[in-house]
Amino acid sequence: WDDSSTVAEEPGALGSSYPDYEAAGGGASSRYRLSTRSELSLGSRGGGHPASHPHPPGGSGAKSSATVSRNLNRFSTFVKSGGEAFVLGEASGFVKDGDKLCVVLGPRGPEWQENPYPFQCSIEDPTKQTKFKGMKSYIAYKLVPSHTGQQVHRRYKHFDWLYGRLAEKFPVISVPHLPEKQATGRFEEDFISKRRKGLAWWMDHMCSHPVLAQCDAFQHFLTCPSTDEKAWKQGKRKAEKDEMVGANFFLTISVPAGPGSSLDLQEVESQVDGFKAFTKKMDESALQLNHTANEFARKQVTGFKKEYQKVGHSFKCLSQAFELDQQAFSTGLNQAIAFTAEAYDAIGDFFADQPRQDLDPVMDLLALYQGHLANFPDIIHVQKGNA
Repeated sequence: WDDSSTVAEEPGALGSSYPDYEAAGGGASSRYRLSTRSELSLGSRGGGHPASHPHPPGGSGAKSSATVSRNLNRFSTFVKSGGEAFVLGEASGFVKDGDKLCVVLGPRGPEWQENPYPFQCSIEDPTKQTKFKGMKSYIAYKLVPSHTGQQVHRRYKHFDWLYGRLAEKFPVISVPHLPEKQATGRFEEDFISKRRKGLAWWMDHMCSHPVLAQCDAFQHFLTCPSTDEKAWKQGKRKAEKDEMVGANFFLTISVPAGPGSSLDLQEVESQVDGFKAFTKKMDESALQLNHTANEFARKQVTGFKKEYQKVGHSFKCLSQAFELDQQAFSTGLNQAIAFTAEAYDAIGDFFADQPRQDLDPVMDLLALYQGHLANFPDIIHVQKGNA
């Protein structure tokens, strides 16, 4: 937190608006329940609940491989998440109906109960704001949740705070990573556009998750008026004093009861091992594809464009040479050569622009999933501990 302010001011005369950038990820939301079937051993044993999410805000885990072991103490994540205390019966607390997280039996096994009131939230109009008489500058993003229709303005640090609260409260859920922080160039238009798109992907996943979307802290983030500093701080303190975290969080999970609701322990362990192998392979493949696509995009923006422009320049020189021959019958040919030069220049520009249409969105989505994949080793570790 870089200053005492907690809520972004409404855009005013001091702010300079940036252009309305193209929305990203609008149709990419995939409704997902619990991240995988194998994260569950939520049967009548009251045992296995997936999870841990110790990564710092800002998405630093998205670049690292999910297959790298991060801690030699195999029980550290299990203890930190509260899984050990829950298994030992040390969790205690009164669970209100509003805090209950229901697991139901779906067509492919246990899953989180769907959000009965689904919604979406757009992130638009990045606006540069100032405070302290211009000494402090920041970017505010306009959020418009569909279930309220009321716009609010939030800074990146507010997203960062929300991520930290959700990661702490929900050790059984892979909270998507935020776009990375950047110390320099924060007000450059390319960076602002890229960050807005990254936040749009993040918001799309958050709104489609049946548990995260209904969390009080997330709803406070989406609905608290930007100009009401007092209300923001009250909601912030309430979220930070939440007692249903750690071991107590597992008390809030309501699992199916009755015939057919119990899960076979051996089958659960087999599914967890299978999912572990899958995440390891997917992490390696996503990393390789991201590297390959990034290198290919770089070649299109620089190498391919340059080569086509070289050809265009050569045709242009030929056209200029022919123009020295002032013959009426060669005018058409001279014009054709000049048009050929312009065509090659245009093709080079098309190559440079193409990654924005295809490779950039793919790499943005890969970055989001690499963040999820970086979370899964600890989730699987606590799942095995609880099982």
